[in-house]
Amino acid sequence: MASSKAVKSSGTTGAGPQSVGRILAILDLIAASRDGATLTELAAYANAPKTSLVGLVKALVEEKALRREASGRYVFDERIYSFAARVSPGLDLVRIARPFLTRLMLSTGETVVLGTPARDADLVVYIDKVETESPVRYTVNVGERREMYCTSMGKAILAHSPKAQIDRVLSPANLMRFTHTTVTSPDELRKQLADIRTEGIARTYGERVEGADGMAAPLLDAHGGIIAAILIAGPSSRVVAHRNRIERDLLETTRELQQALTHPVVGAS
Repeated sequence: MASSKAVKSSGTTGAGPQSVGRILAILDLIAASRDGATLTELAAYANAPKTSLVGLVKALVEEKALRREASGRYVFDERIYSFAARVSPGLDLVRIARPFLTRLMLSTGETVVLGTPARDADLVVYIDKVETESPVRYTVNVGERREMYCTSMGKAILAHSPKAQIDRVLSPANLMRFTHTTVTSPDELRKQLADIRTEGIARTYGERVEGADGMAAPLLDAHGGIIAAILIAGPSSRVVAHRNRIERDLLETTRELQQALTHPVVGAS
């Protein structure tokens, strides 16, 4: 059911075209509704016939601004999360982290990604990336969201998340297998999380994407709470061949960035 917190559209469009007003109404309702909205709910909220919204909603889906769930409800997709990831407070984190990510990409030759916990789901969201120029590389989109149990970034963040969230994520019903190496045993995953807290690094071997390996390190605040994580990912053959160097550079860069975030230099721009 749509949330009552949204301010219902009056149907007026001001100076802009009518379709712009209806698109904003669609986005407004979905932003206020945790479970998304049906076409009927969107039409009622926008004060418009369903037939006039079909084309707009279809275009938003094609542009990956919305996604239609199996239930028929529409929710935000990666394009919207990409916009959200670029505004404060994530903007400051991206600005500070970007030089570290670039240096790490250059030293390892692999794609480097910065991610944070999603605010509205048990997922991680990519908020910045620096891709290698290698023609064969791991590639993602800013704003993409990924599971916490089968990605190295997700595991790095989950290891430092509240117990209640860990219990939700590791519920057997939520552990879907993506590849033959995806770990779906709650006991094994809990052991991995304990190892991550001890070693400071998470590793995955083709668990989410066949042939792509990743390693990630968490960025923690002064009290040990999770801020974000840095991921390095690439073709399995390259990552395995250079694993020691990649892990060394990842941990060193993460320590330096964590220092910059928790103990900034006074007067630094």
